Amino acid sequence: MPEPVTHLVFDVEAVGDGDLISRVHYPHADLAPVEAVNRYRKELLEKKGSDVLPVTFVRPCAIAVAKVAADGTLLGLSSLDAPRFDPSAMVKQFWEGWKYYRRPTLVSFNGRGYDLPVLELSAYRDGLSLPEWFLDSGPSYKQPRNRYNGEAHLDLMEALSNYGAARLSGGLNLLANLLGKPGKSGMDGSQVQEYHDAGGDDEINRYCRCDVLDTYFVFLRTRVLTGRLTLEEEHDRVAAAKTWLEEHIDDPACAYYLDHWGDWQPPALD
Repeated sequence: MPEPVTHLVFDVEAVGDGDLISRVHYPHADLAPVEAVNRYRKELLEKKGSDVLPVTFVRPCAIAVAKVAADGTLLGLSSLDAPRFDPSAMVKQFWEGWKYYRRPTLVSFNGRGYDLPVLELSAYRDGLSLPEWFLDSGPSYKQPRNRYNGEAHLDLMEALSNYGAARLSGGLNLLANLLGKPGKSGMDGSQVQEYHDAGGDDEINRYCRCDVLDTYFVFLRTRVLTGRLTLEEEHDRVAAAKTWLEEHIDDPACAYYLDHWGDWQPPALD
Protein backbone atom coordinates (compact mmCIF):
# COMPACT_ATOMS: atom_id res chain seq x y z
CA MET A 1 0.00 0.00 0.00
CA PRO A 2 1.50 3.40 -0.98
CA GLU A 3 2.50 5.78 1.77
CA PRO A 4 -0.01 8.57 2.44
CA VAL A 5 0.93 11.99 1.11
CA THR A 6 1.00 14.42 4.03
CA HIS A 7 2.78 17.37 2.39
CA LEU A 8 2.77 18.90 -1.09
CA VAL A 9 5.85 21.02 -1.75
CA PHE A 10 5.07 23.33 -4.64
CA ASP A 11 6.23 26.25 -6.74
CA VAL A 12 4.50 28.42 -9.35
CA GLU A 13 6.07 30.38 -12.19
CA ALA A 14 3.85 32.93 -13.91
CA VAL A 15 3.88 35.28 -16.88
CA GLY A 16 1.96 38.40 -17.78
CA ASP A 17 -1.54 38.05 -19.15
CA GLY A 18 -1.04 40.39 -22.09
CA ASP A 19 -4.67 40.36 -23.15
CA LEU A 20 -5.85 41.34 -19.66
CA ILE A 21 -3.15 44.01 -19.31
CA SER A 22 -4.11 45.45 -22.68
CA ARG A 23 -7.83 45.59 -21.80
CA VAL A 24 -7.37 47.06 -18.32
CA HIS A 25 -4.38 49.40 -18.74
CA TYR A 26 -4.41 50.29 -22.43
CA PRO A 27 -8.00 49.88 -23.64
CA HIS A 28 -7.61 52.32 -26.52
CA ALA A 29 -4.04 51.54 -27.59
CA ASP A 30 -4.80 48.42 -29.64
CA LEU A 31 -1.70 46.64 -28.31
CA ALA A 32 -0.84 43.02 -29.00
CA PRO A 33 -0.51 40.95 -25.79
CA VAL A 34 3.29 40.86 -25.90
CA GLU A 35 3.43 44.61 -26.50
CA ALA A 36 1.10 45.24 -23.55
CA VAL A 37 3.24 43.13 -21.21
CA ASN A 38 6.45 44.82 -22.30
CA ARG A 39 4.96 48.31 -21.95
CA TYR A 40 3.57 47.57 -18.49
CA ARG A 41 6.85 46.07 -17.28
CA LYS A 42 8.74 49.11 -18.54
CA GLU A 43 6.37 51.44 -16.70
CA LEU A 44 6.69 49.43 -13.49
CA LEU A 45 10.48 49.52 -13.74
CA GLU A 46 10.47 53.29 -14.18
CA LYS A 47 8.02 53.89 -11.33
CA LYS A 48 9.05 51.25 -8.79
CA GLY A 49 12.50 50.09 -9.81
CA SER A 50 11.19 46.57 -10.49
CA ASP A 51 9.33 45.10 -13.43
CA VAL A 52 7.75 42.25 -11.44
CA LEU A 53 4.10 42.08 -12.47
CA PRO A 54 1.37 42.14 -9.79
CA VAL A 55 -0.27 38.77 -9.12
CA THR A 56 -3.52 40.18 -10.50
CA PHE A 57 -2.06 40.39 -14.01
CA VAL A 58 -0.32 37.03 -14.37
CA ARG A 59 -1.19 33.46 -15.27
CA PRO A 60 0.76 30.31 -14.35
CA CYS A 61 3.11 28.90 -16.96
CA ALA A 62 4.56 26.26 -14.62
CA ILE A 63 3.36 24.51 -11.47
CA ALA A 64 5.63 21.86 -9.98
CA VAL A 65 4.69 19.66 -7.03
CA ALA A 66 6.60 17.17 -4.88
CA LYS A 67 4.68 14.60 -2.86
CA VAL A 68 6.11 13.96 0.60
CA ALA A 69 5.29 11.34 3.23
CA ALA A 70 4.81 11.98 6.95
CA ASP A 71 8.40 10.97 7.72
CA GLY A 72 9.75 13.40 5.11
CA THR A 73 10.37 10.84 2.36
CA LEU A 74 10.18 12.20 -1.20
CA LEU A 75 7.50 10.21 -3.02
CA GLY A 76 7.32 11.98 -6.38
CA LEU A 77 7.98 15.14 -8.38
CA SER A 78 6.04 16.41 -11.36
CA SER A 79 5.11 19.38 -13.51
CA LEU A 80 1.36 19.73 -13.88
CA ASP A 81 -0.32 19.43 -17.29
CA ALA A 82 2.93 18.50 -19.03
CA PRO A 83 3.67 18.96 -21.87
CA ARG A 84 0.84 21.44 -22.64
CA PHE A 85 1.21 23.61 -19.53
CA ASP A 86 -2.22 25.14 -20.02
CA PRO A 87 -2.84 27.66 -17.19
CA SER A 88 -6.41 26.62 -16.44
CA ALA A 89 -5.59 22.90 -16.58
CA MET A 90 -2.58 23.31 -14.27
CA VAL A 91 -4.58 25.23 -11.68
CA LYS A 92 -7.43 22.72 -11.77
CA GLN A 93 -5.02 19.81 -11.38
CA PHE A 94 -3.33 21.52 -8.44
CA TRP A 95 -6.51 21.99 -6.45
CA GLU A 96 -7.95 18.61 -7.44
CA GLY A 97 -4.69 16.97 -6.33
CA TRP A 98 -4.82 18.76 -2.98
CA LYS A 99 -8.33 17.43 -2.41
CA TYR A 100 -7.52 13.95 -3.77
CA TYR A 101 -4.69 13.52 -1.25
CA ARG A 102 -7.04 14.60 1.56
CA ARG A 103 -5.81 18.18 1.88
CA PRO A 104 -2.15 17.67 2.83
CA THR A 105 -0.07 20.53 4.18
CA LEU A 106 1.07 22.84 1.39
CA VAL A 107 4.76 23.75 1.65
CA SER A 108 6.20 26.72 -0.24
CA PHE A 109 8.79 29.44 -0.18
CA ASN A 110 7.01 32.81 -0.29
CA GLY A 111 3.86 31.01 -1.32
CA ARG A 112 1.72 33.23 0.86
CA GLY A 113 2.93 36.36 -0.87
CA TYR A 114 2.97 35.08 -4.44
CA ASP A 115 2.21 31.47 -5.40
CA LEU A 116 -1.06 31.02 -3.52
CA PRO A 117 -2.54 34.37 -4.57
CA VAL A 118 -1.78 33.40 -8.17
CA LEU A 119 -3.51 30.05 -7.67
CA GLU A 120 -6.47 31.59 -5.84
CA LEU A 121 -7.04 34.33 -8.40
CA SER A 122 -6.73 31.77 -11.19
CA ALA A 123 -9.38 29.65 -9.49
CA TYR A 124 -11.59 32.74 -9.28
CA ARG A 125 -11.08 33.47 -12.96
CA ASP A 126 -11.81 29.88 -13.99
CA GLY A 127 -14.88 29.48 -11.80
CA LEU A 128 -13.49 26.74 -9.53
CA SER A 129 -15.21 25.96 -6.24
CA LEU A 130 -12.81 25.54 -3.31
CA PRO A 131 -14.91 25.61 -0.13
CA GLU A 132 -12.36 23.43 1.72
CA TRP A 133 -9.63 26.02 1.12
CA PHE A 134 -11.74 29.14 1.57
CA LEU A 135 -13.30 27.86 4.79
CA ASP A 136 -14.28 30.92 6.83
CA SER A 137 -16.23 29.35 9.69
CA GLY A 138 -15.00 28.19 13.08
CA PRO A 139 -11.93 29.52 14.90
CA SER A 140 -9.85 31.76 12.65
CA TYR A 141 -6.61 29.96 13.58
CA LYS A 142 -8.01 26.74 12.10
CA GLN A 143 -9.02 28.29 8.79
CA PRO A 144 -6.68 27.14 5.98
CA ARG A 145 -5.85 30.65 4.77
CA ASN A 146 -4.95 31.96 8.22
CA ARG A 147 -1.41 33.30 8.09
CA TYR A 148 -0.30 31.33 11.14
CA ASN A 149 -1.95 28.00 10.27
CA GLY A 150 1.14 25.96 9.49
CA GLU A 151 -0.86 22.76 9.27
CA ALA A 152 -2.66 24.00 6.17
CA HIS A 153 0.20 25.91 4.56
CA LEU A 154 3.80 26.12 5.71
CA ASP A 155 5.50 29.04 4.03
CA LEU A 156 9.18 28.50 4.79
CA MET A 157 10.06 32.13 4.13
CA GLU A 158 7.51 33.20 6.72
CA ALA A 159 8.71 30.63 9.23
CA LEU A 160 12.41 31.44 8.86
CA SER A 161 11.93 35.22 8.83
CA ASN A 162 9.74 35.12 11.96
CA TYR A 163 6.74 36.12 9.83
CA GLY A 164 8.48 39.07 8.24
CA ALA A 165 10.14 40.42 11.39
CA ALA A 166 13.55 39.78 9.80
CA ARG A 167 14.60 40.20 6.17
CA LEU A 168 15.62 36.85 4.74
CA SER A 169 18.25 38.22 2.37
CA GLY A 170 19.34 35.66 -0.21
CA GLY A 171 16.06 33.78 -0.07
CA LEU A 172 15.66 30.20 -1.21
CA ASN A 173 18.89 30.32 -3.20
CA LEU A 174 20.88 31.08 -0.05
CA LEU A 175 19.12 28.49 2.10
CA ALA A 176 19.64 25.77 -0.51
CA ASN A 177 23.31 26.66 -0.89
CA LEU A 178 23.81 26.41 2.87
CA LEU A 179 22.80 22.77 2.48
CA GLY A 180 25.06 22.19 -0.52
CA LYS A 181 22.17 22.11 -2.96
CA PRO A 182 22.17 23.87 -6.36
CA GLY A 183 19.99 26.88 -5.66
CA LYS A 184 19.09 28.89 -8.74
CA SER A 185 19.34 26.50 -11.68
CA GLY A 186 20.75 28.52 -14.57
CA MET A 187 17.90 31.04 -14.62
CA ASP A 188 15.77 33.03 -12.20
CA GLY A 189 12.25 34.38 -11.99
CA SER A 190 13.12 37.61 -13.78
CA GLN A 191 13.85 35.61 -16.95
CA VAL A 192 10.65 33.56 -17.01
CA GLN A 193 8.70 36.00 -19.21
CA GLU A 194 11.44 36.05 -21.85
CA TYR A 195 11.75 32.26 -21.86
CA HIS A 196 7.98 31.93 -22.19
CA ASP A 197 7.76 34.44 -25.04
CA ALA A 198 10.48 32.48 -26.85
CA GLY A 199 8.61 29.18 -26.45
CA GLY A 200 10.76 27.93 -23.58
CA ASP A 201 8.07 26.50 -21.30
CA ASP A 202 9.92 23.16 -20.99
CA GLU A 203 12.94 25.02 -19.62
CA ILE A 204 10.74 27.03 -17.25
CA ASN A 205 9.19 23.84 -15.92
CA ARG A 206 12.62 22.26 -15.42
CA TYR A 207 13.61 25.34 -13.43
CA CYS A 208 10.34 25.14 -11.46
CA ARG A 209 10.94 21.49 -10.51
CA CYS A 210 14.47 22.37 -9.36
CA ASP A 211 13.00 25.13 -7.16
CA VAL A 212 10.67 22.55 -5.64
CA LEU A 213 13.62 20.27 -4.90
CA ASP A 214 15.45 23.16 -3.21
CA THR A 215 12.31 23.88 -1.19
CA TYR A 216 12.01 20.22 -0.23
CA PHE A 217 15.54 20.04 1.19
CA VAL A 218 15.06 23.33 3.06
CA PHE A 219 11.81 21.89 4.41
CA LEU A 220 13.68 18.82 5.71
CA ARG A 221 16.18 21.02 7.56
CA THR A 222 13.36 22.99 9.17
CA ARG A 223 11.99 19.66 10.43
CA VAL A 224 15.31 19.21 12.20
CA LEU A 225 15.16 22.78 13.50
CA THR A 226 11.72 22.20 15.01
CA GLY A 227 12.53 18.74 16.40
CA ARG A 228 10.26 16.79 14.05
CA LEU A 229 13.26 14.97 12.55
CA THR A 230 16.65 14.15 13.98
CA LEU A 231 19.70 15.13 11.97
CA GLU A 232 20.35 11.45 11.30
CA GLU A 233 16.81 11.00 10.01
CA GLU A 234 17.25 14.02 7.76
CA HIS A 235 20.43 12.47 6.34
CA ASP A 236 18.48 9.29 5.58
CA ARG A 237 15.76 11.24 3.76
CA VAL A 238 18.34 13.20 1.77
CA ALA A 239 20.11 9.99 0.74
CA ALA A 240 16.80 8.40 -0.25
CA ALA A 241 15.88 11.49 -2.28
CA LYS A 242 19.22 11.33 -4.10
CA THR A 243 18.52 7.71 -4.99
CA TRP A 244 15.07 8.74 -6.25
CA LEU A 245 16.64 11.41 -8.44
CA GLU A 246 19.11 8.88 -9.83
CA GLU A 247 16.22 6.57 -10.70
CA HIS A 248 14.62 9.44 -12.64
CA ILE A 249 17.75 10.70 -14.38
CA ASP A 250 15.83 11.02 -17.67
CA ASP A 251 14.04 14.02 -16.20
CA PRO A 252 16.17 17.08 -17.09
CA ALA A 253 15.44 18.60 -13.66
CA CYS A 254 16.73 15.50 -11.87
CA ALA A 255 19.78 15.35 -14.13
CA TYR A 256 20.59 19.03 -13.54
CA TYR A 257 20.11 18.67 -9.80
CA LEU A 258 22.41 15.66 -9.57
CA ASP A 259 25.06 17.39 -11.71
CA HIS A 260 25.12 20.24 -9.17
CA TRP A 261 24.59 18.13 -6.06
CA GLY A 262 26.51 18.86 -2.89
CA ASP A 263 26.31 17.33 0.57
CA TRP A 264 25.92 19.39 3.72
CA GLN A 265 29.03 19.41 5.86
CA PRO A 266 28.63 19.75 9.63
CA PRO A 267 30.69 22.44 11.39
CA ALA A 268 34.11 21.41 12.68
CA LEU A 269 33.85 21.52 16.46
CA ASP A 270 36.66 21.03 18.94
